[in-house]
Amino acid sequence: MSKVIACIDTFNHTAETVCDYAAWSSQQMQAPLVILHILEKADKPAKANLSGNIGLGTREHLLDELSQLDEQRSKIIKEQGRLMLQDAKQRVTDAGINTAETLQLHGDLIESLSDQEGDIRLLVMGREGSHENSASHIGTHLESVIRTMHRPMLITMGDFRVPERFLIAYDGSATTKKVVDMVASSPLFKGIPCTLLTIGADTNTLREELKAAASKLEKAGFDVTQEIRAGDVDKVINATVKELNIDLLVMGAYGHSRIRQFLVGSTTTKLLQNSQIPVLLLR
Repeated sequence: MSKVIACIDTFNHTAETVCDYAAWSSQQMQAPLVILHILEKADKPAKANLSGNIGLGTREHLLDELSQLDEQRSKIIKEQGRLMLQDAKQRVTDAGINTAETLQLHGDLIESLSDQEGDIRLLVMGREGSHENSASHIGTHLESVIRTMHRPMLITMGDFRVPERFLIAYDGSATTKKVVDMVASSPLFKGIPCTLLTIGADTNTLREELKAAASKLEKAGFDVTQEIRAGDVDKVINATVKELNIDLLVMGAYGHSRIRQFLVGSTTTKLLQNSQIPVLLLR
């Protein structure tokens, strides 16, 4: 559990941003950086489709040709991925990471990432997949990855910007208390001012909970601003981000229970869809 993994599927602007944030994270945490590309298994033509009145020799000839074409396609895709990883490595090298590794795997995305989970300290992925048109569209596999993985995930979008202020969405739950502990003990945000935001009615109990969380961060050396605001979670967070010029949002990921997934998971998805800044999801 020591590496920053930058997962990319094509070298476009999304991948460039992933590489930039991964390089920054690697430098902040003094952790090795690996750029990962996963070649997912492609469906092969069904042999049954060549049955019928075609002669046996013709069927075998067509199957051989299809097999050769499939092999050529696989070689081309593999080479394309190798060149993409080469470009990505050059980008992080330009950002000051001279020891980055590249890794190309074959197989299912979720299974491949799960196999690597023991070595992941931070997984960095882009919000949009390579075939998504909408700037706020969550990539096809991203939500499944978030629900499956149990490592910190940094979801990137837009252009890279060195974080100068980050915000923690805090609700006093065991999950967000753990989020505060993880941030306090990590070098990722050292020296960066923090805003601790709680959404709800301004009560003495809520103030005390927020004060206790802020105290942990302050003891770890953080400059902390406390905010209590009322309203819909996603709207308040987005408004606060814009008002305070926040560069990065930190929050708990989807819950495990079905009830919590319904109540919290939908908010997580909505925030990811509407966010204009990177989101660090912690469990």
